[in-house]
Amino acid sequence: MMDTRDCPVVETPVVESPDFLLAALERANDAVVIVDSDLRVSHFNAAAELIWGQARADVLGRHVSHLGLGDLQQHHPATPEITIARKDGSRVRAALSLSSVEAGGQSRTIAFVRDITLEVGRRDRMALLTLVADRTNRAVVVTDRNLKVVYTNAAFTGMFGYSVEEAMGRQANELLVGRHTDRRTLARLRHWIDDEAGGEEEVLTYDKNGDEIWISADVKAFRDGRGRVKYMFALLTDISETKQLRSLQQLIMGALADEISITEIADRLCRRVEEIAPDVVSSLLYVDAGGLLHPLGGPSLPEDYSKALDSLAIGPDIGSCGSAAFYGTAVLATDIDTDPRWQPYKTRPLEVGLRACWSTPIKAKDGRVIGTFAFYFRESRPPSRWHQRIVDACVHLSALAIERKEARTQIARLAYYDMLTGLPNRARLWDLISEATKACPAGKHLALAFLDVDNFKDVNDTLGHSAGDELLVQLANRLRAQIQPGDLLGRLGGDEFVIVLPNREADEASLVASRITEALVTPIQIGTRQVPMSASIGISMYPDNATDIDTLIQQADAAMYKAKQAGRSTFRFFSADMDRLAEQRLAHSAALRRAIASDALELRYQPQIRTIDGAIHGVEALARWHDPVLGEVSPAKFIALAEECGLIEQIGLWSIREACRQMAVWRKAGLDIPCVSVNLSPISFQNANLAAAVGGILAEHDLPPEMLMLEITEGVILNERSVAIETMSAIRKLGVGLSLDDFGTGYSSLSRLAHLPIRELKIDRSFMCDVESDVSARAVVTTVIRVGQSLRLTVVAEGVETQGQFDLLAELGCDVVQGFLYAPALAPPAFGRWLLDHSARRASAMLRGIGRSLSQPPAESSRLSSAKRLG
Repeated sequence: MMDTRDCPVVETPVVESPDFLLAALERANDAVVIVDSDLRVSHFNAAAELIWGQARADVLGRHVSHLGLGDLQQHHPATPEITIARKDGSRVRAALSLSSVEAGGQSRTIAFVRDITLEVGRRDRMALLTLVADRTNRAVVVTDRNLKVVYTNAAFTGMFGYSVEEAMGRQANELLVGRHTDRRTLARLRHWIDDEAGGEEEVLTYDKNGDEIWISADVKAFRDGRGRVKYMFALLTDISETKQLRSLQQLIMGALADEISITEIADRLCRRVEEIAPDVVSSLLYVDAGGLLHPLGGPSLPEDYSKALDSLAIGPDIGSCGSAAFYGTAVLATDIDTDPRWQPYKTRPLEVGLRACWSTPIKAKDGRVIGTFAFYFRESRPPSRWHQRIVDACVHLSALAIERKEARTQIARLAYYDMLTGLPNRARLWDLISEATKACPAGKHLALAFLDVDNFKDVNDTLGHSAGDELLVQLANRLRAQIQPGDLLGRLGGDEFVIVLPNREADEASLVASRITEALVTPIQIGTRQVPMSASIGISMYPDNATDIDTLIQQADAAMYKAKQAGRSTFRFFSADMDRLAEQRLAHSAALRRAIASDALELRYQPQIRTIDGAIHGVEALARWHDPVLGEVSPAKFIALAEECGLIEQIGLWSIREACRQMAVWRKAGLDIPCVSVNLSPISFQNANLAAAVGGILAEHDLPPEMLMLEITEGVILNERSVAIETMSAIRKLGVGLSLDDFGTGYSSLSRLAHLPIRELKIDRSFMCDVESDVSARAVVTTVIRVGQSLRLTVVAEGVETQGQFDLLAELGCDVVQGFLYAPALAPPAFGRWLLDHSARRASAMLRGIGRSLSQPPAESSRLSSAKRLG
């Protein structure tokens, strides 16, 4: 109930109301209620019946409180609103005004009541709509038909910076349209206003400060009853980040997923950036590991300018991009013309109207600067807030693209390039050779050189694989220095390299091969050692020798083996007869594998005789191979082949096992053979399990360890790898002897020899031929014997074939000899017979000696006993 004291009261002079005045009040649109001085209702018109929902007969004469009105005697000047509660429970909002009159000495109050329920509803809805509009983050602007602003919400102020007062009455395009706003888009917006359903467009706008904002504008016109435009409504959404920047992300992520090249991705990125920021020219540069710049994208920059940037080193004064990459922070040059960092580079940008440049470094996850993203401006200015948001997004996306490029480059390097030397590997070489042969003009030639390092296994086996790797790296560097920029160099694997010489005749290829051979003469430095290096080279010519890559390489390989046979450190050209040799080597390799698998190799045994008394010192087990097809294959061939094919370790272990088995057989038969020697490759001593394997074989055949001697080459002496030394020491701890074979033919170090766990020295057979007549050969033999004596080692001479050789060796103090003077290498049955014959001859000689000594005087007997002992 409304207290009527709040309603205004209008005092009027007493006038007798005629009947027509009451009739007028009866017909009034507003409710009229007249109350007497006792506050009882004396008049209640038809409009009042409608508002209160009560009949006049139920109201007249009743107290005014029945109508929900308070004390009508007190009043206030403001016109209040009241709520009328009807009997049916409904409520009516009404405007109340009061008028007080005097008539016939009586005071009456007239209440005028107007139903404003609909008006209040509209007003409340408008307040709610205003509240909602101000709470939304989408800007709302309403204009009249002339585009003058009549309403803006709070979001409009927040988005564009104009207060309601600043925006009201101004032209909408005056507030929002700028230099780079697309006029065609504005024309389409005007078209949508004419359309009954309205429409939506994306357009670049500007805020109060002149910063760019991309918006989505949803426009609609409100018309009057005649269909004429009365108001225009626009709902504006900031899509700078949600759509424009997201479109950048979608563009780049899609390109990455599609495996698009980095240059195409950079081009697309720059073009899209220039669409959403039409006032800039963008560029993307890559910074390589050496600190050099490489353009990836910049479609709006002059091509010659971009090329000039390629391979430019970053630095503190290298424009904006070079400086940003150098310092790792953004660099802004608001005036290229006067900026000191730009002086050497400003001419071309200024010619095309670029006045400012802002460059931001792109960093990888590990913090490395891997690129720069730059904005060029056509006026001297700093970047806007919108520019900053674009660059933030582009730097992140560019980092993803560049890191993927680096990852793909690394994968390609692993797949197509040798990690040790950085040269193209076998897979990549095939493609490069194919391209080179296709590009070879008619009538011209291409030379393909196959290079193999001489004695590389010795370096690996003696100095270790790290030394071998260092040799290959230095070799690759020397080869690079001998070829021209258009030539190709690659590593097939191991110690094999291929050089492709496009547009070269045979004589030109010969000169290149000669230069390479000479360049490899100088030893290389590995640690503290000077290691000699050389290579054998085979050359095949395209298209004369072959037109397909596989055949070209096979032919060059065959020619290379011919160079090996010619003494190494030289080159040979392919000829037709080399095919036959290559096929023979392939057939021998396959046959050797079969022989090892089927246990078809055999051992022959050559006796070793003591010079002092002719007694047997031991036997050397020598491998022999007779193939059903190839016939007898010499050890010089199949041992070298085994080393090339990686079969030498298998042959070594087989030889130990077979020799021990045969020794056990002879021992069981009563033959007294003190020791058997077995040759091993230096490779075998890289096997840390060799000693355990040897111990197992000895135990298997119940042989004491001193009955086995393992022969090693001088290469093991040079081996500084702990594995080889530890393996030799472990073998000696077993009690197995170690013999140094072919002593005097290599690079023996006497200081190291003294510390090696060896028991025996062997003089190579190459010194025996001329030992009787050649002073130098005799000096070498004498020196070896003296070294052995000084180190208390047994000295064994190989290849002794004449009595004169024997006598000289015995005179020099050589302990043991072996060779054809006594016997060749024999099969076990033949050796058994020889041993029996040798023992019988020795026994017979001893008996004769004893008989002569008994029949001679003492002086004569003494003289005969010192005579040469028979073997």
